[in-house]
Amino acid sequence: MTDDSIDQGFFKQHISHQFNEELEDIHTRVLAMGGIVEQQLTDAVSAMVDGNRELAQTVITSDYKVNSLEVELDEACTHVLVRRQPTASDLRLVMAVVKTITDLERIGDEAERIGRMALYLLEEDRAVAPVAEMGAFGSHVRDMLRGALDAVARMDAEHAVRVAQQDIQADSQYEVVLQRLMDQMKKSPETIPRLMDIVWAARSMERIGDRARNICEYVVYFVRGKDVRHTSFDQMAREATGDRG
Repeated sequence: MTDDSIDQGFFKQHISHQFNEELEDIHTRVLAMGGIVEQQLTDAVSAMVDGNRELAQTVITSDYKVNSLEVELDEACTHVLVRRQPTASDLRLVMAVVKTITDLERIGDEAERIGRMALYLLEEDRAVAPVAEMGAFGSHVRDMLRGALDAVARMDAEHAVRVAQQDIQADSQYEVVLQRLMDQMKKSPETIPRLMDIVWAARSMERIGDRARNICEYVVYFVRGKDVRHTSFDQMAREATGDRG
């Protein structure tokens, strides 16, 4: 994601120029945090698919950057809540940011977990694991995360819904990977202890898809003022477009 994609037009113009700058700075830093997490995920998936231990180690050691940004952004949001006492859309923006950075930090944790699994995965394990399916699964959830961040950049509720709907495919890919792993375990029970690492890596990818969907829900909440958690995709789409049907 590039800074050119950031549309600041949705920010309200306040009497306090400093307040505007604070909100825009928070928004920009959220996207920067998202970019780091996206790279973490990309590297983690590549490390697992290609057996690149050096890349896996990079993912593990870079997690501190994400944790640091979460703390900084949380403090910035607290400052806005205490000092500015935002109302209406400003308050929704801050709340959406707080929730988004939490999910981004947890996506970073999941990427680190995938990196750790990749670090200790042996070539003989990769030879019997559904590596191609894992690669496709990882690419899909990475694209979901990228799409969610694009929705945050432009605060585009309709785009957020389209990205969230991709979680259906992510769940299907997860089931395919699990079935392939179970088939291999039944065929060669001695591989069970080693292939369990792949199971946990796949579970992390599935959770990343869920968290990317969460971020999309926060965008709809900010734009439309509607909490669409635990609703159907159809209901989410209606809220995003303002169509109450």
